[in-house]
Amino acid sequence: MFTFGAAIFDMDGTLLDNMPLYFRAFRVFIERHGLQPPPPSEAAQLIGRRQSDIFPALFGRPLTPEEIARYSDEAAQIYQDLLIGVTPLPGLVRFLDLLERRRAKIGLATSAPQATVAPTLAALGITGRFAAVTLGDEVPRGKPAPDIFLETARRLDQPPDRCVVFEDSLAGIAAARAAGMRCIALATTHSVADLRAAAPDLVVADYDELLRVLPELAVEEG
Repeated sequence: MFTFGAAIFDMDGTLLDNMPLYFRAFRVFIERHGLQPPPPSEAAQLIGRRQSDIFPALFGRPLTPEEIARYSDEAAQIYQDLLIGVTPLPGLVRFLDLLERRRAKIGLATSAPQATVAPTLAALGITGRFAAVTLGDEVPRGKPAPDIFLETARRLDQPPDRCVVFEDSLAGIAAARAAGMRCIALATTHSVADLRAAAPDLVVADYDELLRVLPELAVEEG
């Protein structure tokens, strides 16, 4: 039995397997600006973090808020140009339907820039499925700090120990753990071994597998 009162989802790599699109957009961006891509190990640590953390690392220097906003808008436009024909992870819509039937509270907590959130949800056909949406720049600290998940739980009027987080990134798993929440990891961005090393409660390939291995999902109303 897996009991919870609220489900909080990350977006990229969790609602859809779109990290390849981000990597393509990333390559276009760094080539356009003549930057050197970070080593794979360093790049992996940037996944799931806020734009205000990512762009200074890419440029190798502190950036002003205006520069971060400009680069974020540019990268978002590159990404949106690639956002054609994306689909939800297998089983996602069926799982959201189940959560709604069980009257679970559903939230979204994403480090993605605001400019990409609405287009991505619209492309997946799930706009309006989340009772609360929290963006990374709305909280003091980004993942792996717990701020974004704690704020989403507050907006859902749920204590952290009644929340389960769905994440694909190592930073996100660490943030969920720091928030005192249970965590289910989706193996879209990292290997199963790397995800298990981060100690989530469960690792699955997609929501179809989740529904097979957890047929008893109990939602605590209230």
